[in-house]
Amino acid sequence: MVNEIKNRILAGGAITNSEAIALAQLKDKEELYAAADDIRKFFKGDHFDMCSIMNAKSGKCTQDCKWCSQSMFHKTDIEEYELVDLKEAEALAKENAAKGVHKFSLVTSGRKISKSNLTQLCGVYKKIQNDTPIHLCASMGLLNKSDLMQLKEAGVKHYHCNIETAPSFFPSLVTTHSIEEKMRTIRHAKELGMGVCSGGIIGMGESQEQRIEMAFALKELEIESIPINILMPVEGTAMEGTAKLSDEEILTAFALFRFINPSANIRLAGGRSLIAHIQEKALKAGVSAALVGDYLTTVGTNIKQDKAAFEQAGFSVEKQSCCSK
Repeated sequence: MVNEIKNRILAGGAITNSEAIALAQLKDKEELYAAADDIRKFFKGDHFDMCSIMNAKSGKCTQDCKWCSQSMFHKTDIEEYELVDLKEAEALAKENAAKGVHKFSLVTSGRKISKSNLTQLCGVYKKIQNDTPIHLCASMGLLNKSDLMQLKEAGVKHYHCNIETAPSFFPSLVTTHSIEEKMRTIRHAKELGMGVCSGGIIGMGESQEQRIEMAFALKELEIESIPINILMPVEGTAMEGTAKLSDEEILTAFALFRFINPSANIRLAGGRSLIAHIQEKALKAGVSAALVGDYLTTVGTNIKQDKAAFEQAGFSVEKQSCCSK
């Protein structure tokens, strides 16, 4: 069954929801992982896409996302600030570009960035664009078309807005905004010709079927970059104490996201420290990209070590003539 579905995808066909569920229930997952890797090679080649982020506005978020340490509904020890030092943002972008990172994004907490902060950060983007070749991205909440256009005119080529989880599970995790609002922002960005990065978090209590549901929702939105975060339960949030996923569940998720979204970049993102012991297997289970460096409120990875690991797995991390989507 695995090879039959794989060959259909390689020929331009698609997997069905029922087939994806059947693959998730296979006892021998090694065949599934190998087939996902074959699909990755066919659609993405061996180029490995690396992106980095900076927490440009931290904490005091009015949204009640159960997993998030930046929500004002939770009591955590994160650093809070209205806006990062703008020169520090420029310096980090230059540093990451020098290390060979392909994309750089400023990320802000809150439902959406304020007009004044957006204007300031657009000025930063313009300076970065003038000084470095790095591909610019942004993640600033539920923006409207005019806000997105302002970012685009400042040089931002990709907009990031995670749908977070399956549409059927989203209301269990967030009540202050809807997944439909997120999808509206994604569609606005696409209508403006921007690339879109959107994925979610696995391990928040959703079922395997709901992970598959999320993958198909992203397919319907034609998302080209899909970050898969693994929940790192933070003390003080509503998700502290949440049971961890098994290695098999995580690897199966990577593989199925590749089967369902064959031409997208399936990206290792938050929670990479939880899978360090299986990262090599993940890189052979459909993954083609990663978030490198520090995350929003936690220390991330060493970029030099990451590049060595990706190359050892058979990937090329050199920047292509046209930055990989």
